[in-house]
Amino acid sequence: MSKLRATYLLLAILGALLPMSYLAPWIIENGLSVGGLITAWQQNAAATGLFWDLVISAIALTIWVLADTLPRNNRLPLLAIPATFLIGVSCGLPLFLY
Repeated sequence: MSKLRATYLLLAILGALLPMSYLAPWIIENGLSVGGLITAWQQNAAATGLFWDLVISAIALTIWVLADTLPRNNRLPLLAIPATFLIGVSCGLPLFLY
């Protein structure tokens, strides 16, 4: 494995672990409330701006993954899509690049 691929894999792992270290305690405290989570993401202007930044980035990444993988009939990189929406762009993007 090249150093670049190893770096992408490390970033994908960190991109899963770090956000989940904050999200898991919130879920334990508040339950699996999607509405509550969206409300929390929109508590102030800074959080709302970050929320929309990540939503747009996730959509752009999904389009990129689909455009890159479907013509080649290579299905494995499609794992980046659920990683993006279930964990975050911080995991999905480096996973796709890996």
